[in-house]
Amino acid sequence: MSTPQRAVDRRTLLADTAIDLVADGGLRGLTHRAVDGAAGLSAGSTSYYFRTRTALIGACYARLAELDLADFDGGAAPALPDRPDRESAAAALAALLHRWLTTGRARQLARFELSLEAARNPELEGEFHSAGLGARARAAGILAALGARRPEESAELLVAWTDGLLYDRLVGAMARSRPAPEPAELTAVVRRMIDAALA
Repeated sequence: MSTPQRAVDRRTLLADTAIDLVADGGLRGLTHRAVDGAAGLSAGSTSYYFRTRTALIGACYARLAELDLADFDGGAAPALPDRPDRESAAAALAALLHRWLTTGRARQLARFELSLEAARNPELEGEFHSAGLGARARAAGILAALGARRPEESAELLVAWTDGLLYDRLVGAMARSRPAPEPAELTAVVRRMIDAALA
């Protein structure tokens, strides 16, 4: 394996480990030393690749965006046809949400936790913004295929509603007292969201 590939793999390992630590214990537990230990690497490994905590959090943003888009592209959701209709789009987004509310729950908790840091740290605003562009571009492409007149504006709404639904079901006041919604329920909710975004 070439040295550049090893560096990429090590960076990915460290970002994944940092995300897991944040999901488990919040940002208080995110230190270079904690990432080294959890990743099974020698002391100083994390700081070699990410000199500051801000750089480490920025790597988490990029990795979270990469993983979320990979879920969409890699089979977590049904593949959309070349010309999607509202039903196929709703089914695909609902499947994605179901994954993020169940098997992908920890990663979404980390994403919300890390997003608050960008609101407090101006150095992270640009990286957080860049990480969010992929989801918005994907949503705009789907909405454009469905006939949206202003797909970028509609995508902003759809992403906001999706984040709101995830937040409410993961950490909202009723999150602990109700089960994760079934795919059929999510599909019905997402269909309404898409209809509203296209209205």
